[in-house]
Amino acid sequence: MNYNHLIQNIETTHSVLLSSVAKAINKGLTIRNWLIGHHIVEFEQNGQDRATYGDKLLIEISKSTKIKGLSVTNLKIFRQFYKTYPTIGQAVADVLQTFVISQSMTDQFNLSVVQTLSTKFKKTDKIGIEPSDVIGKLSFTHLVELMKIKEKLKRAFYELECTKAVWSVRELKRQIESLYFERSGLSKDKQKLSEYINDKTIPLKPNHVINTPFTIEFLDLSDRAIVTESDLEQALIENLQHFLLEMGNGFCFEARQKRILIDDEYYFADLVFYNRILKCHVIIELKTEKFTHNHASQLNFYLNYFKEEVMQKGDNPPVGILLCTDKGETTVKYATKGLSEQIFVQKYMLNLPSKEELTNYINKIA
Repeated sequence: MNYNHLIQNIETTHSVLLSSVAKAINKGLTIRNWLIGHHIVEFEQNGQDRATYGDKLLIEISKSTKIKGLSVTNLKIFRQFYKTYPTIGQAVADVLQTFVISQSMTDQFNLSVVQTLSTKFKKTDKIGIEPSDVIGKLSFTHLVELMKIKEKLKRAFYELECTKAVWSVRELKRQIESLYFERSGLSKDKQKLSEYINDKTIPLKPNHVINTPFTIEFLDLSDRAIVTESDLEQALIENLQHFLLEMGNGFCFEARQKRILIDDEYYFADLVFYNRILKCHVIIELKTEKFTHNHASQLNFYLNYFKEEVMQKGDNPPVGILLCTDKGETTVKYATKGLSEQIFVQKYMLNLPSKEELTNYINKIA
């Protein structure tokens, strides 16, 4: 064995086992979420004291449990998951039965749950992929996107294509938005279109499964465990955080990769500070590419969210800074929506880094 062979063996071992771990984690997460949805629906239909909670049931559940990630929004998603995929009940029961027996967990996990599922969910006619494949081949984040498709045949089409080509969630969303289902229906050579589509797709990787908000919460990890798109971007954000804090000028660090949930969709603001002198949040987005109007729209989206949902009485409107790099040439864009008062604008210019300082920072790091 030579050195190159050694490195290849190490990398192969890592890749295979990481993939195996990702699949195991995802299967557990998917089953848990389906069961939570099942328990909620069962209580809503048959609970002895269901009338006591009524429309506030999910709010009360979220308050009563200490489990990370059981927000009202997520509980709604789990309930919808159960309603959208009731036919996987038998597959869930089969996996649970094997797991409970192999782990000797009969005292910890009520076997009556498994028996109830086995009795209630018999094998039925299906549209789309096998129930076991829903659990084993699609990540829960894939399923969240698929649940948004109300038409069963259309959803089944994307299930099949997604599992066949091993699409990432990003790729699944792109294909839905590009009307692949409709284009396939109009195409005379559907196989040729499928081959063309999948030649250009982004394949699913283990880290795509592990580094999702649902998995992070399931494993009770910090949000910092979420990995950004590239090592360069991560390094830039890390250094920018230190750069701004060292400047002083009232910057107080609040969050990195700040997670924002809007309409069941997760977004991440690169850096969020609160400036005690300006009395406002400062949201910073850093892009390792040339400036486009989409970058400005994204930052403006975050600013409007902070203005409506985060800003407190006595605060000034949030300020956004957008940094973009392109082969050493630097574009620094400010989004200063809401800074209409002249006094505040002057104060803003004094206490935030100047364009020159940010330009020098980008040129030095990138």
